[in-house]
Amino acid sequence: MSIHVTLKYADADAALAFLTGPLGLTEVQVNRDGAGTIAHAELAHGTDVLLVGTRNGGEFDTGKAVVYLAVDDPDAHHARAVAAGATVVQQLVDQPYGSREYAVSDPEGNIWSIGTYRPGVS
Repeated sequence: MSIHVTLKYADADAALAFLTGPLGLTEVQVNRDGAGTIAHAELAHGTDVLLVGTRNGGEFDTGKAVVYLAVDDPDAHHARAVAAGATVVQQLVDQPYGSREYAVSDPEGNIWSIGTYRPGVS
C-alpha cells in the first residue's frame, strides 16, 4: 500500500481504544509528546497501516473522514463491533457493486465502512 490515511482526534487515546477494540486494528507504535498526548500512532489492519494523532490546532487538523476497511467476513466483524458497543450508522447490506458491508461512527464522528469490497488498479 502506498497511500496511508492519517486521522487526527481531540482524544486520540479514546480513538485508539475504539479502533483496537470494536474494529480490531492492532497497535504497532504509539509516540507521545512531553504532555503525554499521542503525537503519532500507527495501527495495523493486516499489512496496511493507519496513522493516528492528536489534534493540535495545526494545518493538518482537518474535518471528518470516511474510511473503508476491507474484511473477509463482514457479518462476524459487525457482530464484534455491535457487541463492543459501536454505533452502527448503516446496517449490513449487499451493495450492487458486489460488496457486503456495514458502517459505524467512531467517537469523534468519522465513519468507518467495513465490507468485502477491495478496490484495485488493473
